[in-house]
Amino acid sequence: MDRLREMEVFVAIVDSGGLTSASQRLGLSTAAVSRALNALEARMGAQLLARTTRSVRPTDAGVAFLDACRKVLDCLADAEANIGAYHRKPVGTLTVSAPVLFGQRFVAPLVNAFALRYPDVSINAVYVDRTTRLLDEGVDIAIRIGHLGDSTTFAVPLGFVRRRTYAAPCYLKARGEPGHPRELTGHDCVSFTGVTNALEWVFVEGGVRLPVRLQPRMIVDLAPAAIGAAKDGVGITQLLSYQATPEVKGGTLRPILSAFEPDAVPVNLLHVERRGTSGKIRAFLEFVTETLRGHTELQCGHDVRSIRRK
Repeated sequence: MDRLREMEVFVAIVDSGGLTSASQRLGLSTAAVSRALNALEARMGAQLLARTTRSVRPTDAGVAFLDACRKVLDCLADAEANIGAYHRKPVGTLTVSAPVLFGQRFVAPLVNAFALRYPDVSINAVYVDRTTRLLDEGVDIAIRIGHLGDSTTFAVPLGFVRRRTYAAPCYLKARGEPGHPRELTGHDCVSFTGVTNALEWVFVEGGVRLPVRLQPRMIVDLAPAAIGAAKDGVGITQLLSYQATPEVKGGTLRPILSAFEPDAVPVNLLHVERRGTSGKIRAFLEFVTETLRGHTELQCGHDVRSIRRK
């Protein structure tokens, strides 16, 4: 097996988390994958992967070599793409994931327009208020709101949103408006688990993190449920800023405790493919990125440059 193929096998093992899953991804037998890894480690004179019966992870030498392998394979993919694959017509099934309200408001219209432009691409749109795992769940592209931890994904920054506290005018009229986060202990609260810890909301005072323990009147796992409860005067809730925009504009919800808002939360578009390896993914990235970056609700004056997670 040639050196490039050994590199590809090594990267596939790391990305997929094991020899068996790497063999499935590459269309090789598990024995062939194991032989390639053994040959690579023998040639390098170092153990690149620490293997147990339950997990596979790169050693220190493996981490350093992994980055070099990715660069070599990316250069090869780019060279092949420049020859002609870059212009290949997007085909196949594209799976896109996004949070429910974000998906409804921003992603679904773009997915519809993309489907009309590329009739040979079938789309599986998954809108859920939880973190999807791209490799494990077969997701090609995901919108992630929050700080990233994935080491095997590529991230395209789209902007930022803020975690804000909201209440209905009718609630504030009946119960009064808290002037400090600690006063929330004397109020009814609706915790949305997709944004906050159900029993602890986090604020910032004087640049210092300020957690506030609560006994919520209601706990929900969907943003529309939290919005509806707050609008009906059940209690105060915390949401991401884009989630409450229509209600704020309509006057049914009002932001409070604005002076204590925590730092902005990044919004990224994640994918697992290297550049040039998938026409459908490349086409979708090009189709939606600038449009999403242009939404004022995602901009807080931060730089939005394409990066790759390392």
